[in-house]
Amino acid sequence: MISTLKGGIEPSELGATLTHEHIFVLNAELVVNYPSRFPDDDLVDRAVRYLDEVKASGIDTIVDLTVMGTGRNIPLVTRVAERSEVNVIVATGWYTYHEAPAFANLNGPGRLLGGPDPLTEIFVRDIVEGIDDTGVKAGVLKFATDHYGITDGVFYIMQAVADAHLETGAPVFTHSDPKQRNGLDQQDYMEKRGLDLTRVVIGHSGDTGDIDYLRRVADRGSFLGMDRFGLEARLPYDERIDTVARMCELGYASQLLLSTDSSAYSMNFPDEARQERLPRWRAPEVMNSVVPDLRTRGVSDADIHAMVAGNAVRVLDPAQRSQE
Repeated sequence: MISTLKGGIEPSELGATLTHEHIFVLNAELVVNYPSRFPDDDLVDRAVRYLDEVKASGIDTIVDLTVMGTGRNIPLVTRVAERSEVNVIVATGWYTYHEAPAFANLNGPGRLLGGPDPLTEIFVRDIVEGIDDTGVKAGVLKFATDHYGITDGVFYIMQAVADAHLETGAPVFTHSDPKQRNGLDQQDYMEKRGLDLTRVVIGHSGDTGDIDYLRRVADRGSFLGMDRFGLEARLPYDERIDTVARMCELGYASQLLLSTDSSAYSMNFPDEARQERLPRWRAPEVMNSVVPDLRTRGVSDADIHAMVAGNAVRVLDPAQRSQE
C-alpha cells in the first residue's frame, strides 16, 4: 500500500502521477503570527479549485514535496484532500540550502549536545507511525542541495534522510542544481551510505539541457525529475521539451518523471508576478501541453505512459521495486 492524505491506496490506483508538486508553499512563522492574512478557508477553497483543474487535465495523483522549511501543514492539506478526487502523497524531510534548524545543529551524533539524531527520529516516525496525531503517514523523503553545496547543515539533513531511508525503505526525492552537476554529489553520498540509487529521484534535472550530465546521473540508476515545466527562468519550455525528447531517443524514458514543481498557492510567488512572468507554470500543463508537445516531437505513447504513470509506480511501490 502507498500512503496518501486519505489513507493507503494500491499501486494500481496511482494512475497518471506528477511526482514533484506542491499544494501550498508557506512560511510557517508568518502563518502562525499573522493568521488573518492567510485565512485557512480561502487557502483550502483555492487549492481545491486548483486540484479540480489538475484532475480534469487527466492527473490522478500528485506527490506533494512540501516538507518542513517550506511550510508543511498537514491539517490544512488534509482539508484540501478531503474535497478532491486527486490522491495526494506527502513527504517528510527538511528544506534548506545552508543552515539546518538550530536544534539539529546542536543535537545528534558528533554535535555539541550529542545524543540520537532528532531529525532521523522525526522522519522515521512520520513514515512509520504518522505525522503527529493527524493519522497521515509520509510516503517519501526529501532533502536539498543547491549553490552552497553540502554545508554542515545540509549534511545533517542528508544524513537523517539516508538513515530514515535505510530504516523504512521510503524513496528519496532531492532538490538539486544541475548547473552545478550536484546530483552527482548527492548520488556519491547516498551510494557511500549504502542506498540503492534506483530508489532515488534527482529533482530538477530538467533545469538543464546538458545531456552528458543527465546520462551520467541516469546511468547510475536514479530517476531524473524533469519537473519544472513552465519555470522559464531556469530553462525555457521548448528546451525542456527538446531535452526530454532527446533522452527518450537515447532510451532513458524508463527513468524520467514529468512534473512542474508548481503550487496552488505560494508565498514566494505573488499571483500577479506569477501570471505575468510564469503563466505556464501550473500542474495541469503537463497533460494539457507537455504531453501533446512531446508527441509532436515523436515521443511514443509507450514512453509517455512510462513518464506519467509507469515510472511513478516503480518509484513509489516498494514491493514492485524489490522484485526487479
